[in-house]
Amino acid sequence: MNTSLHLSKFIFLSLLAVAAFAPALPASGDDGLGLKTVVIDAGHGGHDPGCVSKDGRVQEKNINLDIARKLGAKISAAYPDVKVIYTRSTDVFIHLNTRADIANRNNANLFISIHTNASSLAQPHGFSVHILGNDRFSSNMDVCRRENSVILLEDDYSTNYQGFDPNDPESFIFFNLMQNAFYEQSLSFAAEAEKQMRKGPVGYSRGISQDPFLVLWKTTMPAALVEVGFISNQSDLKILSSAAERTEIAQRLFDAFKSFKAKYDASLDYSSAPPSAAAEPVSRSTIVQPVQDGYGVQIFAIGKKIAADDPALKGYSAVAVKSGNVFKYVITERSAEDARKLARRIRKEFPGSFPVRISEGKVSALK
Repeated sequence: MNTSLHLSKFIFLSLLAVAAFAPALPASGDDGLGLKTVVIDAGHGGHDPGCVSKDGRVQEKNINLDIARKLGAKISAAYPDVKVIYTRSTDVFIHLNTRADIANRNNANLFISIHTNASSLAQPHGFSVHILGNDRFSSNMDVCRRENSVILLEDDYSTNYQGFDPNDPESFIFFNLMQNAFYEQSLSFAAEAEKQMRKGPVGYSRGISQDPFLVLWKTTMPAALVEVGFISNQSDLKILSSAAERTEIAQRLFDAFKSFKAKYDASLDYSSAPPSAAAEPVSRSTIVQPVQDGYGVQIFAIGKKIAADDPALKGYSAVAVKSGNVFKYVITERSAEDARKLARRIRKEFPGSFPVRISEGKVSALK
């Protein structure tokens, strides 16, 4: 590909990334407080079975759907005021971008995608939780390619996904351009899911990672994908084939939802607190204005202010610069050269980071 085509693709994907993460507007009459709508996505379906057991008897699509419906039923029973929406409630094929559109149209506060893993080897086992990004891209490339390749079953995938090819490594470039406005909240749910799933029947955790899953990239709310176990591993398969064990997995995910909802609601609803209690403590990472002009590295952008000791900052001290409904977190440096050096040094910790200049309260990329 020549230089001009590379540049055109970079510019196009940059614009695409910005559009993809425009914040969803609250529904009419919605006061915007509290977790009121959750979308549960059962991966695969219809003519797309997903992963299949070695003997051909167990299909991923059925495991995913059963857990999704059981999870939704538990949420509805415990929280009648929470709207539970399924991307599919039967054995039908749903496009990946349609799954995100369903969540966006309904102004969902949380998107949970349920999948089952597989490997060409029999040994890999356990569950994993994923949010959007590419922090551990190399180790999860096969999983991402397999889950994203579902678009090849769609009639016009090249148009629907702006030319994305799951078999072309260059197509994954655009994930580096995204600044996920819901990173911190997605990570919070992922942490709850990982904690609770450890207590479930598939107790071995493969961890939390940031990966470029297409089903997550257009969602405009906190979102996570859970691989509940390996259909290719006999121990996991025995668990996943049991209706009772699938109910237990749904219970673990419900417990994660319950914990996340409590935190989510508490962070938004200040109606019962006196004005002084609602104010956030002043710290380096929560100072929004004024911000001194200078240089630094933008490590991520999220939809709310976070505490100085938040795990998302990974021990770094950063200033928050408000831009519309998003807070851009910047580790400040004394000069442009220092900012460039820091960006190179922390790129593995913050894959989407880049050197910036702060001027008159605005953050712009260093040229």
